[in-house]
Amino acid sequence: MAAPRSRPARDLRLDFFRGLALFLIFIDHIPENVLSYFTLRSIAFCDAAEAFIFISGFAAAMVYGSHLNQRGFVLATAQVYRRVWQLYVAHVFLFVIFTAEVSYALNAADNPLYAEEMGVGDFLSEPHVAIVQALLLRFQPTFLDILPLYIAMLAVFPPVLVLIAWRPLAALIPSAALYLAVQRFGWTPHVYPDNHPWFFNPLAWQFLFITGAICGRRQASGEPVLPPGRWLLFMAAAIAGFCAIINLTWLVHWIWDPFPPLLARYLWHLAIDKTNLSPLRLIDFGALAVLGVSLLDRESKFLSGPIARPIVLCGQNSLYIFCLGILLAVMGHVVLSEVTSALPVQLLVNIVGIAVMIAVAFLIAWYKELERRPAISTGAAQ
Repeated sequence: MAAPRSRPARDLRLDFFRGLALFLIFIDHIPENVLSYFTLRSIAFCDAAEAFIFISGFAAAMVYGSHLNQRGFVLATAQVYRRVWQLYVAHVFLFVIFTAEVSYALNAADNPLYAEEMGVGDFLSEPHVAIVQALLLRFQPTFLDILPLYIAMLAVFPPVLVLIAWRPLAALIPSAALYLAVQRFGWTPHVYPDNHPWFFNPLAWQFLFITGAICGRRQASGEPVLPPGRWLLFMAAAIAGFCAIINLTWLVHWIWDPFPPLLARYLWHLAIDKTNLSPLRLIDFGALAVLGVSLLDRESKFLSGPIARPIVLCGQNSLYIFCLGILLAVMGHVVLSEVTSALPVQLLVNIVGIAVMIAVAFLIAWYKELERRPAISTGAAQ
């Protein structure tokens, strides 16, 4: 009998970029935040959400693909649905804390706009219906829409994982066909209460998740993720540079109206269609992903150094840090709205929020390390 394959070594680049994405999501979720002018969405048509979903697919293929190789389909599926359950519980817990946080801010500040702005007005008016819809993932207040997407992606992942292990194209071609059909026909599930489309249409975003999963499977199998040669790197740099220039002109136009936004008439609608993951966003993210993989080596000492370590730890505990970041973003928004939005306070809110996220990541890592240590028996201790 052949020896089972060992689990692939952890790629710290995934943790680093996922941790960085969590910081960017936190910053972008604070309305009118000055630091949001310096996040990814200011120089690209995509933002941290694309990075988060792609990396999630990449990591899922590496982890559950290893289970598939070593233990078979049934146990690999059980591991996937164990994670789905963890995500579901986290989403419900986050929903409860989020609505309590917004409700408290609404009453304390006597500002009913928070209910509409954060999308909890229907919960406050008919909680018995809203809670059921939330449990069905159909009630998605502001900021609480990415975990339902992730849950939906993982819920259908086991057969996709088998297809990827058999023939990657057997998974990629149907995924691409569904993505193109969404772009053409606008297929999408809808949410409570107004039958709006999901903010992240899973029928479109599945293509990015599965693409990431195929890349993760290739890396776990020892195959190159990118084709050889520098042509792809040069092409990616050209695409990313072009998109950055376009986005910077739009940013300057937003700040100073007389400045002309380049190609806004032709590209604006495509760039803002985040719900259906427009091809323009997908292409730009693909270029940035190629640059990231090419320029940051897997064995780079930077990834294990003191600068990257806080970011890596946040990425390694992404579910906890993501939920925490959502709650901190709401708190930051309330502080800036009710106290002052002066620049020093904005910077302080961002610094404190990121510092808390890092501190919690270190605390979780410390606790996990304690759990891994062998227990000291009473007799040995005496």
